[in-house]
Amino acid sequence: MEATITLEYVNEKTAAAIASAVSPDNFKTPSGLQVSTIRESNIVITKVKCEGKLATLTATIDDLLFSASTAEKAIRTITKV
Repeated sequence: MEATITLEYVNEKTAAAIASAVSPDNFKTPSGLQVSTIRESNIVITKVKCEGKLATLTATIDDLLFSASTAEKAIRTITKV
């Protein structure tokens, strides 16, 4: 199973920050699960490949989106200061 998650931001700086925030998760994957994140201009693209259960794939996507959401909230908080 494979999934591609594409997140578009207003500028490259925000996209770079989000990509950096979610990238550490790319290195902590169990066997049979591959996660890779790249940034192209103001777009963050994450590809998830899972050889296991559908539940593993959906949990991984959920974790990714939660991490991205948390980073987005942090950026909004910082830029309001």
